[in-house]
Amino acid sequence: MKSTLISKEKNIAKFTMEFTAEEFENAIIEVYKAQKNRFVIDGFRKGKAPRSIIEKKYGEGVFFEDAINNLFSLRYPLAIDELDLEVIDSPKAEFSQIKKGEGFTVTITVECYPEIEVRDYKGVETEKVSAEVTDEDVENEIKSMARRNSRMITVDRPAKEGDMVLIDYEGWIGDEQFEGGTAERQPLKLGSGTFIPGFEEQLIGVSTGEDKDVKVTFPEDYHSKDLAGKEAVFKCKVHEIKEEELPEIDDDFVKDISEFDTLDQLRADTREKLEKAAEARAESSMKNSVIEKVVESNDIDVPDAMVESEIDSMMSEFDQQLRGQGMDLASYFKYLGREPEEFRDELREEALKKVKTRMIVNGVAKQENFEVTDEEVSKEIEEMAKQYSLEADKIREMLGTQNLEMIASDIKMKKAIDFMYDNAVKK
Repeated sequence: MKSTLISKEKNIAKFTMEFTAEEFENAIIEVYKAQKNRFVIDGFRKGKAPRSIIEKKYGEGVFFEDAINNLFSLRYPLAIDELDLEVIDSPKAEFSQIKKGEGFTVTITVECYPEIEVRDYKGVETEKVSAEVTDEDVENEIKSMARRNSRMITVDRPAKEGDMVLIDYEGWIGDEQFEGGTAERQPLKLGSGTFIPGFEEQLIGVSTGEDKDVKVTFPEDYHSKDLAGKEAVFKCKVHEIKEEELPEIDDDFVKDISEFDTLDQLRADTREKLEKAAEARAESSMKNSVIEKVVESNDIDVPDAMVESEIDSMMSEFDQQLRGQGMDLASYFKYLGREPEEFRDELREEALKKVKTRMIVNGVAKQENFEVTDEEVSKEIEEMAKQYSLEADKIREMLGTQNLEMIASDIKMKKAIDFMYDNAVKK
């Protein structure tokens, strides 16, 4: 196969792929071998009919389409790599006349990643973000450790905010009990905001064994349109009230939950960890600020194909999240009575911002000629291997060539972000 670039203007590349008669013939032979068992020819056992007999009965072009498709799918990636084209959309192909025993030419037109020149990415002014950790921050973190090691104990008193109550409830609108509004022995932490606004507050002060009618109004934007905006009564029965019992924060507590012997040691370690986390958050915040300012100062044309591809990725990611909850995208749209295109439109602005940001950062990486070494990729893979408790070679095998290239691209973009940050003016 021979690839020849005809033109590249305004991000549209046009090139040809020329296949010889021999390449075409070999592709036809491979298709015949793969498909001959599909043909039933009188006088031949299934799969034993010669190619010439099949072509005589079904036409000499019976294998052409699949042979051409196979050639195209195998050679197109090689062609764009040879011509150094970074395509962002599906190609449009025009084929020359196809004849047996002859070669053919495919003329490709495809949209490519736009060449951009990023301006004003050095010396960007950004406000310093404080990474200070106070004594109060340290004490609050230790209190959080205590809460994570607390236990719930049953109490014989009226419920108060922060208690866990165990309730039965039935939901009614007027004289009709509505679907999905019933539960038995449902745990509910008062003040958690888990239930409909106004529900939990009305259970404060109830006692074990008490019945309570809780009157609420469903929000206007409630996910179930049958209930949105309607007044309802939940008939509740309180079975149990529990409160959180915190351990005493002392040296014994420290020995139980950590590798340290004293509270002072735990405080010192906690401060160190909080300071590292605060510094990382501050740096991340300032980096984001720098990137946003560079993006704002560069007006570039973002190809629609890249935005649509980003929306596809966002919808796919959301679908995966839904599947983790036992639902999928189609069921989600049906449940809410929404159209997929409406949802795509809502994602478009965010997708546009993501694509533009990537283009800007990638542009900086190109202009600064950042490169990624094999050692840098290997180091990244080793970090992934530690994270997933796997061998580095196994991670590399699972990723494959394409994903390894994506890792290299991510490293290059990180270098660009670090470069902009290092050259920013922190005030």
